[in-house]
Amino acid sequence: MKFRFLTAGESHGKCLTAIVEGIPAGIEIDPDDINKQLARRQQGYGRGGRMQIEKDKVIINSGIRHGFTTGAPVTLVIENKDWENWTVPMSAMPVDLENPEIMELIEQKKITHVRPGHADLTGALKYNHEDIRNILERSSARETAIRVAVGALAQIILNQFGVEIFSHVVQIGTAKVEEKDLPKEFLVLKEKAENSDVRCADEKTSEEMRKIIDKAAGEGDSLGGIFEIIALNYPIGLGSFVHWDRRLDGQIAQTIMSIPAIKSVSIGLGENSGTVLGSEMHDEIFPMRSGSESRNGCDEQAMQAELVPLQSNYQRKTNNAGGIEGGMSNGMPIIVKAAMKPIPTLKKPLRSIDLETGREHTAHYERSDVCAVPAASVVGEAMLAIALISAFLEKFGGDSLIEMKSNFENYKKLYQSR
Repeated sequence: MKFRFLTAGESHGKCLTAIVEGIPAGIEIDPDDINKQLARRQQGYGRGGRMQIEKDKVIINSGIRHGFTTGAPVTLVIENKDWENWTVPMSAMPVDLENPEIMELIEQKKITHVRPGHADLTGALKYNHEDIRNILERSSARETAIRVAVGALAQIILNQFGVEIFSHVVQIGTAKVEEKDLPKEFLVLKEKAENSDVRCADEKTSEEMRKIIDKAAGEGDSLGGIFEIIALNYPIGLGSFVHWDRRLDGQIAQTIMSIPAIKSVSIGLGENSGTVLGSEMHDEIFPMRSGSESRNGCDEQAMQAELVPLQSNYQRKTNNAGGIEGGMSNGMPIIVKAAMKPIPTLKKPLRSIDLETGREHTAHYERSDVCAVPAASVVGEAMLAIALISAFLEKFGGDSLIEMKSNFENYKKLYQSR
């Protein structure tokens, strides 16, 4: 069983579409569960005017009957509400280029002033386009809406087995939350992040983040930041060390890095792994016993509170590895951080060129966000779910949910007997 998907559609096209293959039969799907994730992506302090136009709702066109998956490919569609203003400039059908009114509508949307930091220039040269509209429509982060819908499907499957994924923002610009100011319990951390419009679990830091977002907005600038994604209760032993492309950390890094504007991905201690001694880095292993643990720990009380489905006879006091060793999940929480660069579309445009004349010009400005880090963290959840469900189905995959659960229970019995 292999989970895979393709997306299609443009930012101002008629719709975004995904075809998802590899979902077992018998899984109950409520569209509202997908729509809740789409709504979360559209929230966040610093979002732009597009979020006032689009109220994303998923349309399911195949693969689900009477609320349950059939095992056939699932087709998801999200309509672009702004399409009514773009029917001529973004028409997929031929238009009358001799008609002055049609040509005026097309020319109004034509772009030749490339934006540094975007796919504009490289894409135009690669695909031999004169109108950068052909590039930015598909390279736009609008495409992540349909990926969130796909990720919601992955999360629904993982939830059947007790796996839970959430995220929180740890830094926007220079405003950074300190580890000591974060709640020690994961579920409290999740709740506080969900109740923050910048998705930060610390109120003081949240206020600092809002202030610098307002300052950047006033100056026509933009901000990036860092968010953390955490997966709880993911079973031990998924992924593999036997081939490079089956290593779970590699798969996670690829999926998270594919999110527009993400410039670095780290797992566990991340880049700080290179600054500590081996005796400080590696997570010691102990027989299972109760005791106080750190935020990244996994003591008996915390494990019971988080409903870990696969409990071993061992535990650890630290989680510097971020839940992955040797390309495999090790039963600890999987912790991933991603750094997002500032959005390149600026009201205070950077110096660039006009692709049509080759002369210097200021970059094009199109409606954009000041800061999309909170939204990106929700996309990060979806992409982590996609990476994790792929390894999950590789290990436990079957054609139906009943078969998957049987495989899962058999593995659990084998694992718990060790």
